[in-house]
Amino acid sequence: MPEAPALSRILRNFLAARRVAHLATADAKAVPHVVPVCFALAETTAYITIDAKPKRGDPAALKRLRNLAENPQAALLADRYDEAWSRLAWVMLRGRAEILSGGEEHARAQHLLRGRYRQYETMPIATLPVIALRIERVTSWGDLAED
Repeated sequence: MPEAPALSRILRNFLAARRVAHLATADAKAVPHVVPVCFALAETTAYITIDAKPKRGDPAALKRLRNLAENPQAALLADRYDEAWSRLAWVMLRGRAEILSGGEEHARAQHLLRGRYRQYETMPIATLPVIALRIERVTSWGDLAED
């Protein structure tokens, strides 16, 4: 597995300022699926929990989780849009994703997410899966320092 790239302070600050990112997965036939997600960043991993908002059927059967079980390659894109196009910027994190269903890392990830999003503080997420995107490649564009 490639060594995880170090995320600069500017990249981390840009990502910390983004409240929503888009998770891209693909199934075994490379059919893409993109959904908006809440996320938290640790050293070399981005975490996304499945939450308790209403979903059709079993949350563990979500398309993003089925895709990752078939094809663990994923991308997370966080962007800044502004009518002043000189302020447009984005960061894409790519790598292999794991689905965590319990354990210490799962608990740490949910703790990070609860700290970042107050909506998770009272939401029953402790038993729900967490996606751990192991960052292998970082791509960015635009002036990330301009927030």
